[in-house]
Amino acid sequence: MKLLMVLAAGVVAGFINTLAGGGSLLTMPLLIFLGLPSVVANGTNRVALMVQNIVAVTNFKKKGYFDIKFSLMLGIPAIIGSIVGAKIAIKLPDEVFNKILGVIMIIVVIFIIWQPQKRIASMKKELTKKHKALASIVFFFVGIYGGLVQAGTGFIVIISLTLITGFSLVKINSLKVFVIAMYMVSALLVFIVNGKVDWLLGLTLAVGNGLGGYIGSNFAVKKGDKYIRIVLFVAVLLMAGKLLGIYK
Repeated sequence: MKLLMVLAAGVVAGFINTLAGGGSLLTMPLLIFLGLPSVVANGTNRVALMVQNIVAVTNFKKKGYFDIKFSLMLGIPAIIGSIVGAKIAIKLPDEVFNKILGVIMIIVVIFIIWQPQKRIASMKKELTKKHKALASIVFFFVGIYGGLVQAGTGFIVIISLTLITGFSLVKINSLKVFVIAMYMVSALLVFIVNGKVDWLLGLTLAVGNGLGGYIGSNFAVKKGDKYIRIVLFVAVLLMAGKLLGIYK
């Protein structure tokens, strides 16, 4: 029953990530509610995310969206940051991590509804050396956040790259999945070395994420996006309330 629940959550998360983003806001709390310590849930969730992003990178490459030079420029500082963040996450007590995750879920759900990345997507900028240097610094801190929590990182990456580069959302998404795939490996290794991964649940979640992503890519985005945002909004608020101890 637990495996079926995780598989189903993976399908929903993969579907949400394809249409809107924020699928980890469902899978992370679910793994915690199923009895995994918060730090193990954090590590386990990354197995599925790594697989999902590797698949996404492959798809973007096939479609001609593959800026390896700029991706590495962003990915290397993100890898360093992710190791720092993952080491912090390993040491955090479950109660503290749950509170942090609950607050982050509330903040991210605001981004889900507000969608600032779409409001600023029309900005056009020339990518100068200063912009590249700024992006590298920003992605070091993105890596720290991703290594620590990961949930909602996609929104942070999209908004940061939109403000700094002015790239199209398609190109930004191709950079996002590549960078996340890069630092996910280093962060995941920290959790693996410390024995904080449930491989059975992680691989089950990965299968679900892959299936959900496939379904989502074949779904009518305009119709699906609005529906998914409503479901995600309600679900995240309920789970955040539980993590914050607002109700039992």
